Amino acid sequence: MRAFFLNPGDLSVEMREAPLPQPGAGQLPVRVRAAGLNRGEFLRHGLTKPGAAKIGGTEGAGEVEKTGQRVMGRLPASFAEYAVMDEADAIPVPANLSWEEAAAIPITFLVVYDMLVQQGGLRKGEWLLVTGVSAGVGVAALLAAKALGARVIGTSGSDDKLEKLKALGLDVALRTRAPDFAAKVLEHTGGKGVNLVVNNVGGSMFAECVKCLGYEGRLATVGYVDGVMKAEMDIEALHSKRLKLFGVSNKMRNAAQRGVTVEGFKRDFLPLFASGKLKPVIDRVYDFKDLPEAKARMEADAHVGKIVVRI
Repeated sequence: MRAFFLNPGDLSVEMREAPLPQPGAGQLPVRVRAAGLNRGEFLRHGLTKPGAAKIGGTEGAGEVEKTGQRVMGRLPASFAEYAVMDEADAIPVPANLSWEEAAAIPITFLVVYDMLVQQGGLRKGEWLLVTGVSAGVGVAALLAAKALGARVIGTSGSDDKLEKLKALGLDVALRTRAPDFAAKVLEHTGGKGVNLVVNNVGGSMFAECVKCLGYEGRLATVGYVDGVMKAEMDIEALHSKRLKLFGVSNKMRNAAQRGVTVEGFKRDFLPLFASGKLKPVIDRVYDFKDLPEAKARMEADAHVGKIVVRI
């Protein structure tokens, strides 16, 4: 089969021939129809571990061999014509979704479910702040929050991207790439601050995000594309405002813990996708052979929403 290998050294990708993967116990063989790209794969401090080159990709959608069942979900080595999926990660694809749309959902919206619902407890009428709102997880957070009835403030360095997101329901657009937005956030929330922050940028925004939180506010750290891994902590604000700080990552979770999120997603989010109330935003779809171009677009930060390859 054809597959794109990711080199951990320089994070380059190369198409090669590879043997068909063999499913183990509790796994499903999948004919991959589309795969989503995730920024964390292409960061030196991200998801890619040192070692020999291996098939890239972390999510996708396709047909289960023999049964033909349409599934989406976490799919390691999805940059290939065939891959294997853990049965616990298999999510049925609603009939109204294309392969490309299905492939754009799993990682970002499972992460979003974790940070908005499971840990974040976001409720109707609350305020959500998303830094780097035009990235894949940021756009998904915006869409999910609006479906839940929340109000959303987003930051981005691009007026053009913010205009596109206003059409998707972004309530307050703040054009900035600097940690200078707390005063405007407080202004738009009547001085109360937001209920939940999704920090999609990293350490350079952490202290500013804390300033934006209101009483019993929650702060989710989900990314660090800025590469800044340390930040100052306002202990007085943490104490007096009864804040909650939490991370959103699967790096140390076991299969059972990940499965709880998958089951919650199926219960709470899948009906929203099936009804059309929630739909992923796809920036661009590339043919499989053009995956290096898709990777370059992601690295150039030119996208709004998800980048997908059709296999």
